[in-house]
Amino acid sequence: MKIDILTLFPGLVDGIFSESIIGRARESGILDINASQIRDFSHDKHRRVDDTPCGGGMGMLMAAPPIVECWENAAGGDTDVKTVIMSPRGKLLNHKKAEELSKCSHLIIICGHYEGIDARVAEITGAEELSIGNYVLTGGELAACVLCDCVGRLVDGVLASPECWEKESVACGLCEYPQYTRPLEYRGHCVPDVLLGGNHADIERWRYQSALEYTRRHRPDLL
Repeated sequence: MKIDILTLFPGLVDGIFSESIIGRARESGILDINASQIRDFSHDKHRRVDDTPCGGGMGMLMAAPPIVECWENAAGGDTDVKTVIMSPRGKLLNHKKAEELSKCSHLIIICGHYEGIDARVAEITGAEELSIGNYVLTGGELAACVLCDCVGRLVDGVLASPECWEKESVACGLCEYPQYTRPLEYRGHCVPDVLLGGNHADIERWRYQSALEYTRRHRPDLL
């Protein structure tokens, strides 16, 4: 899967994706993640990419020309490309959307900054706006990295098996059951006996009931 991130801070993106599981998938070629500098497509001698909002208002707005030209370069004429703009006004990212995007062969993510992006960028590129939460960040880079990690780990070959994520919190429709490892007792807190008995049916039953109870208490919106 190819992912292009259009940003003013490519170093930030490269740093995050040089580590851990996504970093290894990138090194092996399963994921081809690239960060493109939007300023490289500015026609201003000072490489400016922003201007004041039409109609007035606080702050500066990222202009359409450098973003669209950066997008055209990243797309390379690919008609099957999927484009996303990270924006607090977008639809909330969830596991279903991540699964959908993981099936794309080429994903382009546009990172906003300042007071946002000229609306014509979405009109021209056909981008979908996505949000990672009901709050505002100083830029779209961290949100783009969250999206990349969320989507990238679902691509075939990144994790050892689909079973690595199919029973996880949210992916299975519930919060995940509590997990334990050694030592069996720590500061007066013990691993539940059922997990040590070797009866797999009892273990699966306990895990489901625990997941259901935790979801009811902490994430009833999932039920």
